Amino acid sequence: MLRTYDEAIDWIHSRLRLGVKPGLKRMEWLLSKLDNPERRLKSIHVGGTNGKGSTVTYLRSVLNAAGYQVGTFTSPYIEEFNERISINGKPIDNEEILSLVNVIKPLSDELEGTELGAPTEFEVITAMAFYYFGAVRHVDFTIFEVGLGGRFDSTNCITPLASIITNVGMDHVQILGSTIKEIAYQKAGIIKKEIPIFTTSQNDDALTVLHAEANLQNAPLYRLGKDFFISDYQPLTAGEQFTFRFDARFLKNLQISLLGKHQTENAAGALAVLLYLQEKGLIQLEEDQIYSGLKAAYWPGRFECLNKNPFIFIDGAHNVEGMQAFKTAMQTHFPNMKITIVFAALKDKDLTEMFTVLNEMNANIYLTEFDFPRAATATELKEKSGNKTVVAESNWKKLMEHLIVSQLKEEILAVTGSLYFISEVKPYLIKLIDEQQENSTNGSD
Repeated sequence: MLRTYDEAIDWIHSRLRLGVKPGLKRMEWLLSKLDNPERRLKSIHVGGTNGKGSTVTYLRSVLNAAGYQVGTFTSPYIEEFNERISINGKPIDNEEILSLVNVIKPLSDELEGTELGAPTEFEVITAMAFYYFGAVRHVDFTIFEVGLGGRFDSTNCITPLASIITNVGMDHVQILGSTIKEIAYQKAGIIKKEIPIFTTSQNDDALTVLHAEANLQNAPLYRLGKDFFISDYQPLTAGEQFTFRFDARFLKNLQISLLGKHQTENAAGALAVLLYLQEKGLIQLEEDQIYSGLKAAYWPGRFECLNKNPFIFIDGAHNVEGMQAFKTAMQTHFPNMKITIVFAALKDKDLTEMFTVLNEMNANIYLTEFDFPRAATATELKEKSGNKTVVAESNWKKLMEHLIVSQLKEEILAVTGSLYFISEVKPYLIKLIDEQQENSTNGSD
């Protein structure tokens, strides 16, 4: 038995050595030993390439505004490990993590001795979440974010009330496939028999695959632009505004606080699911709760503003689609401002295409690296960039210190790329910002 939170976290992270092992057999074995807690949950399943985390937070925030207790399972974490298993947006505490690990670890050891082999880190954490929400802490609803793909993802052991696939793009091609259709096939694996599936995808190849799988499962398919709609989009100083329609329901001038037009699509997908559940009598939802819940939704690391004077943003644009959304949001909200971008990424991403987008932004670009097994070095990124003007600096802390001190009031500093990098850099950036503000205050005394 492990005795401390740190021991529990070390044990979980030790599973990283096992890498990714697609398949549900190990999860089914673990859940059977736990008396199948996932069967006691009222869940919503969220898959897709980009926008999963934001969609989760829109769903959770509106349900919270309606008075429901909501458990969420998300990945990766941005500020602390515990946020992966949260209730009403609040991470569970260290003692609960330790308790859950002490339930799962003996089963993990037993499973390792079978022909199925040891469970991965993600399988262990997913089992912890299923057990917590199904056997330890009752909530009204749970929302599970797919980790990778969908068809063979550890979360795909639930039978949800509804599922949503945000979009389908080129990511994790070594595992999911080298074409949109192949990747869409994996994403479509979360479609369950006769369970409604919602999608905000606009890609024809992906939609063909999703439609075929929905027909196979006799699952109603609801599509953005065909069954639910966005109109009257308007960027705001601190967010976005839009009108939403689903069947005969019109919701005018909805506002969200997350920046980027793509966030209106994520919000629309979440709204379509919620209005469907309301129509089926599964939730009670007032119109004012929709408005307040959407506006209150917050998700760390997604075009998150850490400082306003001068502007400092972090954004986990970890693939081509994410980088394009980052570029569009910057150009929409800050069309005439000077931009400095710090970028770090994993080497297994489509870096050439990501740099195509980055290089179009007319920004000062700095490339750096961080301590992670699959992270690209600053030198590797520069070679991939095709841009002679970019600056490579391997020490990201040194780079941040220099940029924070030298930043002018009319400039924007944006740190983007891998979510793992964002989670590492965010607390350090906040510390630097606080120190800079303290120095400015002392200097004006």
